[in-house]
Amino acid sequence: MIELFFKLLVAHALADFSLQTDAMAKGKNRNKKPDYVPVGQKFVSCWPYWLSAHALISGGAVYLVTNNLLLGIFETIAHWIIDFAKCENWTNPDQDQALHIICRIGYVIYLYVL
Repeated sequence: MIELFFKLLVAHALADFSLQTDAMAKGKNRNKKPDYVPVGQKFVSCWPYWLSAHALISGGAVYLVTNNLLLGIFETIAHWIIDFAKCENWTNPDQDQALHIICRIGYVIYLYVL
């Protein structure tokens, strides 16, 4: 159980920090316009794509660690909702990370207890 939880935390750190580029971190927030729009191009809001790509990376990491497609899909949806809430300032970064960790605790319980 502890080993699985550790693997899930490592996967989370990779997905939420190392694999999240600056462009992704800024682009997933619908309330922020990009710093740069090339001359001659019109601004097009792409936040759903950035947020969905980030959530898919996190869901894929959970799937790779647990080999459970249901948990991977659940993580993708949960991560999307949690990060959307943070981008809307409904939660702060500490609450955001706490919710992500609570999800991982839930995955361990689901796989080992239920």
